Amino acid sequence: MKIAIIGAGVIGVSTGLQLAVRGHDVTIFDREGVASATSQGNAGAFAFTDVIPLATPGVMRKAPKWLLDPLGPLSIPPAYALNIAPWLLRFWRASRTDRYEASLAAQSALMSQSRNALERLAVEHGMEAHLRREGQLQLYEGAAQFEASQPEWRERERHGVRFHFLKSPAEIAEIQPGIAPRFTHAGFTPDWSNVTDPKCWVEELATRFRAAGGRIEIATVQAVRPAEGGVWIEGGRIDGIYDRAVIAGGAWSKALTRELGDAVPLETERGYNTTLPAGAFDLKTHVTFSNHAFVVSRIGDGVRVGGAVELGGLKLAPNMKRAEFLLSKAKAFLPALKTEGGKQWMGFRPSMPDSLPVISPSSATPAIVYAFGHGHLGLTQSAGTAELAADLVEGKAPAIDMKPFRAQRF
Repeated sequence: MKIAIIGAGVIGVSTGLQLAVRGHDVTIFDREGVASATSQGNAGAFAFTDVIPLATPGVMRKAPKWLLDPLGPLSIPPAYALNIAPWLLRFWRASRTDRYEASLAAQSALMSQSRNALERLAVEHGMEAHLRREGQLQLYEGAAQFEASQPEWRERERHGVRFHFLKSPAEIAEIQPGIAPRFTHAGFTPDWSNVTDPKCWVEELATRFRAAGGRIEIATVQAVRPAEGGVWIEGGRIDGIYDRAVIAGGAWSKALTRELGDAVPLETERGYNTTLPAGAFDLKTHVTFSNHAFVVSRIGDGVRVGGAVELGGLKLAPNMKRAEFLLSKAKAFLPALKTEGGKQWMGFRPSMPDSLPVISPSSATPAIVYAFGHGHLGLTQSAGTAELAADLVEGKAPAIDMKPFRAQRF
């Protein structure tokens, strides 16, 4: 089949590679090129342990305090407050116990699928050299914070996540020296892995995609719609008919799906980070500061400090004070961290209210498949999403129940 994919981020390129090795004629279209947007600046983690949705029971009791702090872990710029209201209502509904349990089960299934798919990808395409299997350290300040986290750890255990606890600064230092002694407890997940660099990872996948016969073109797709004989792709010089299309445009997917009759509640969760040069800190594992909503990870020879959530859409100017604030916190928590010479960045995470991506056929035609909305977990779920989306394109039954990921679930 002749297939068009819109979006050359990690989801689009992974899906393109999966379809190309299955023997299809695949072209990926992107406005700027491979990993030019969100996929280049993330923390580089395969967070398979993060099965718990953001919308948890009781989360809305915490939200007002967070939202009042413009530099807090969850913020909404005043200029965007009215825009985000419908999404927040759905987020609140998703936090109800029954919906939360359903999202948790679906997220766990997708994580399992994605973890196994990553192992297949690493073997079949020689990607192991681009992985760091160094685990993850999730830190807590004092026994009270640690005890408050136990329900989440029990959920992880229930869904097969391996971990062990550290209950003193000395035990923590055996895995990661240099952490401030205020962090007295931690959970260590040994099966956590990272890429050496997220942009390089997608570029390597793109190289293998091209080697399998795929093409990547710089072009802005303006519309995707059903047509006699397949799917019409509109974008000026690239206008044409394809047998199938996959919309994997991340936060930019919403406009295309709206034209197809799917009012998907996709929002833009803006993430901030600073990447420090080589020698900034001797980081031995991915470090998560749980109650401060940011992480520190190795990227290339440097260190990346980033996280938090700002629900601010695609058009507002970035607030780089958030990146500066996270860096100052990291310095306090990692006293030996050298903060000079960093490069700031802001990216757009495509987020759904229930923390589940959209992986489904369009309402307009099964010839158009959606693959977007992964929030923080695009890299994590990319290999699994690629296999599932490719099955949908080919009309095959995917390996997991796809009902929770339908575009029409809202």
